[in-house]
Amino acid sequence: MSEFEGMKIGYAFCGSFCTFEKSIVELEKLVKDGAIVTPIMSFTAFDTNTRFGKASDINKRIEDICKNKIISTIEGAEPIGPQKMFDILIVAPCTGNTVAKLAAGIIDTPVTMAVKSHIRNAKPVVLAIATNDALAGSAKNIGMLLNYRNFYFVPYGQDNFNAKPNSLVADFSLLGDTVLLAAKGKQIQPLLL
Repeated sequence: MSEFEGMKIGYAFCGSFCTFEKSIVELEKLVKDGAIVTPIMSFTAFDTNTRFGKASDINKRIEDICKNKIISTIEGAEPIGPQKMFDILIVAPCTGNTVAKLAAGIIDTPVTMAVKSHIRNAKPVVLAIATNDALAGSAKNIGMLLNYRNFYFVPYGQDNFNAKPNSLVADFSLLGDTVLLAAKGKQIQPLLL
């Protein structure tokens, strides 16, 4: 039996569209391994058509994988904590914008509300960073969250140091391992790749 069997997971997407496919691959693995997954999307992730796909097609694919409707409103995310809906909450990808909001306590998207509502129960939140300014403007916010209790990071590294020297992206293939350790209150190591 898989360690994910019966685990209740909230799985949130933010607007780093170039990493959606990697994230969806990991989402599929969790579901295949028996996790009960509820998808959550920021307004941007839910509504934006990009060169990586049409929003409605991506949303349908995610709902079909999870066999659950996407939580796409702040009102829909608010009950997550009071109803103790999840054992763990994943934000993959987690953009610099969302990192900044979480570090500053700004709750104005379905994803930030999901995190706020979930973490009130002192349960783990796993972040898979994907942002072009991680080693610039977002660095201080990532640093703050590294010091916050119940936040865990998927290991990350520079994805293209020549063209984008400030960019960091999580190694999405390590998401499952990160979740299993976070569920035990441990940060996977090494964090920096």
